[in-house]
Amino acid sequence: MADTSSRPESNPPLYKQALDFALDVANGRHALSKLIPPALFLVDAFLCGLIIWKVPYTEIDWTAYMEQISQILSGERDYTKIRGGTGPLVYPAAHVYIYTGLYHLTDEGRNILLAQQLFAGLYMVTLAVVMGCYWQAKAPPYLFPLLILSKRLHSIFVLRCFNDCFAVLFLWLAIFFFQRRNWQAGALLYTLGLGVKMTLLLSLPAVGVVLFLGSGSFVTTLQLAATMGLVQVLIGVPFLAHHPTEYLSRAFELSRQFFFKWTVNWRFVGEEIFLSKGFALTLLALHVLVLGIFVTTRWIKPARKSLVQLISPVLLAGKPPLTGPEHRAAARDVTPRYIMTTILSANAVGLLFARSLHYQFYAYVAWSTPFLLWRAGLHPVLVYLLWAVQEWAWNVFPSTPASSAVVVGVLGVTVAGVWFGAREEWEPGMKSSSKKEEAVMR
Repeated sequence: MADTSSRPESNPPLYKQALDFALDVANGRHALSKLIPPALFLVDAFLCGLIIWKVPYTEIDWTAYMEQISQILSGERDYTKIRGGTGPLVYPAAHVYIYTGLYHLTDEGRNILLAQQLFAGLYMVTLAVVMGCYWQAKAPPYLFPLLILSKRLHSIFVLRCFNDCFAVLFLWLAIFFFQRRNWQAGALLYTLGLGVKMTLLLSLPAVGVVLFLGSGSFVTTLQLAATMGLVQVLIGVPFLAHHPTEYLSRAFELSRQFFFKWTVNWRFVGEEIFLSKGFALTLLALHVLVLGIFVTTRWIKPARKSLVQLISPVLLAGKPPLTGPEHRAAARDVTPRYIMTTILSANAVGLLFARSLHYQFYAYVAWSTPFLLWRAGLHPVLVYLLWAVQEWAWNVFPSTPASSAVVVGVLGVTVAGVWFGAREEWEPGMKSSSKKEEAVMR
């Protein structure tokens, strides 16, 4: 019998070669991987056009926005007197400026088709920024299809024209510029987004940590914080100058009453519990507790000091919490992936413990979930499965106890998964080099 021990190994079967090729492309190990984002972008542009052409527009808040803008253009500056068909004006002044522009562009809101086309453009710009953030954070290409597949997200932008669309754009732009270490531009964009809708307050603690650790100087951090506050004052001047209390109480109303019939989350607890003060206080306490856990055990790790050690010099001696060399060392660990993980995890915590989420809030969830589930260290199949279950739940209308439980459940899994699975992201000098990630995700 001939000796075959020294013969070269035969080529693997064609299906095995095809599978290896697909995995290499999906995981960013092939030159073609770079073509996935632009290809998906073009597909989504076509999809947006198809939706506008084929799917009827749905009126929810657009007419109310236009009615409110009409009153402001007529000279009204008292926020408590500015109302539309769906209720009072409850958004900060940047919202007013944006929709004033849309009011003039769309013939006082009557040209709905043009409005949809403008929001389709807004969607595509936001998608491009999101893809840029994912790419800078070195997220694997297999996550990118999830960025264009959401039925609910397309509806929020091109069929409803919600102001959340602008707030989300500013949030992702802020992340993008933070990743590029342009702290001034990032801070300005973030506070402009906050000026559209106060939902962005949910990510403020993380933004503060990112600016503190990444900017390289405690003085710079304070300057950036002051700039953000000043911008809020400046954009509100037309209303603050005449009715400051009314503006602040409506634009940043934290005690707003919520209707059980519109909630997407927590429906499964029942209306009596949902409307109770005890439930609201419990959610607030849990929000603060989980934020505290993330701050103390994850987000401030690059500082190489505990929260007490950071606060004590400031309170007791009026000194910066970190020396120059310490701050520069911390700044080196504020990577694009750290920034994105930190800010999006804060957003997820806030949404998990929000008393009521409406359908437009999915704009803050849809593009965050794939990245956070990946950072949690979950297998790609599980990432896709959880994304699909979440997408189903947000498309159930009206929400049911089952769909609301899924909404809360996936957010809970996301938050817990990031805290456990992405812990190396916040450890100094240990940036996503775990064997588990290399084996499972890459």
